[in-house]
Amino acid sequence: MNINVALDGPSGAGKSTIAKAVAKKLEYVYVDTGALYRAVAYYVISNGIDPQDEEAVVSCLDKIKVSLEYIGGTQHVMLFGEDVSDKIRTPEISMGASAVSAKPKVREFLFDLQQDIARKNNIIMDGRDIGTVVLPNAQVKIFLTATAEERANRRFKELQEKGDPSTYEQVLEDIKQRDYNDTHRETAPLKKADDAIEVDSTKMSLEEVIDTIVGIIKDKTKSSGNGKSGGEKVSSKASRELMPPRPISKKKHLNFFHLFFYNFLRYIVIFLYHCFYNIKWEGKENVPKDGGNIFASNHRSYQDPVFTALGTRVPISYMAKEELFHKNIFFTGLIKLFGAFPVERGKGDMTVIDTSIEKLEKGRNLEIFPEGTRSKDGKVGKGKTGVALIAAVAQTKVVPVGINFKGEKLKFRSKVVIRYGKPIIPSEIGVTGTTAKDLKIIKNEIMKSITELVH
Repeated sequence: MNINVALDGPSGAGKSTIAKAVAKKLEYVYVDTGALYRAVAYYVISNGIDPQDEEAVVSCLDKIKVSLEYIGGTQHVMLFGEDVSDKIRTPEISMGASAVSAKPKVREFLFDLQQDIARKNNIIMDGRDIGTVVLPNAQVKIFLTATAEERANRRFKELQEKGDPSTYEQVLEDIKQRDYNDTHRETAPLKKADDAIEVDSTKMSLEEVIDTIVGIIKDKTKSSGNGKSGGEKVSSKASRELMPPRPISKKKHLNFFHLFFYNFLRYIVIFLYHCFYNIKWEGKENVPKDGGNIFASNHRSYQDPVFTALGTRVPISYMAKEELFHKNIFFTGLIKLFGAFPVERGKGDMTVIDTSIEKLEKGRNLEIFPEGTRSKDGKVGKGKTGVALIAAVAQTKVVPVGINFKGEKLKFRSKVVIRYGKPIIPSEIGVTGTTAKDLKIIKNEIMKSITELVH
């Protein structure tokens, strides 16, 4: 199995310099994530766009062509085929990178590139949220730091050698401002991962820091038997992919008339349900406005698919046990009309995965009940991995749903509360494949979220 090393820390801590040296010693691939954000900032600033203007920055992402190339064992940052490795190392670009990296769409734009490199190589990746967001399952996590004054002194000397006119005071102020920005931003703020080893380099020489980190990596990975790039990969049940990921494009949408008819009926049904139940939907701000999302809910009654669907603007497809499709023609036609498709429970029906991906790709949403069976007492049971597998293959959002009412069965004017939780994005919790480990991570996250919504 490839070794992933996450090296985090504040601006000016020497992450890039040290990561390059460590990667060279261990023959790992070095991935400078900060350089990618700097490249985006360089493009934005060069085109007269304010890095703080989120709408303007996001609107130009599709135009940006950035990549990393390894020439003679050295990483080069390419923007539209031009090597901008030196041009992106100025205080102005540093501040711009801090601004653009705080924007979720920018992070999403660069995330796939980082993950792809990590999957294919033994790597050391440095940044500010590598151990907490980008590679949360990295075998080795290191948090490299130093005092703000020491970091400013190092950066000042580096800029002097390049002929930059910045003063030490300006550099120190930039360092402090960037520390504040990075630790206070809403999206992926700078913080030390719980399982990271901290290395304070304030009073250490460059070689001492490099040797310390090499020692930590060797100590952490010596049991893996894979210390070199290209070494033999460990094959085990936990590391085998069940099936290759097939991320949905999110480009297809249901046509206007389909959505209009659906929402017309939805409001009629909402009115009727208000007549029968004391019903309420909470957390509707968490419901995506587009299709291609998975809704994972606890299971209380046969009304659950309708309860969930009434809070969404895009039709929901859902799995139904195969025997329901043999009751009578009218009933079968009705459940098909509302998006149901059959699944043979307990028989490893893998065709359901293809059907689910097909529904999501067409722009419909999909509802899944991870528990498999209804709960009579309202307590959330143990989830199955089916929802995790579909989410991992499709690499799409999973919206947790909690359906709440008292008693075993629904009664006239029962109080019913449907809560939608914050969407779970597989890539943001480190799930980019379909190994047993990946599925366990996403299943546990989904069931934890559902449980929190049921009370």
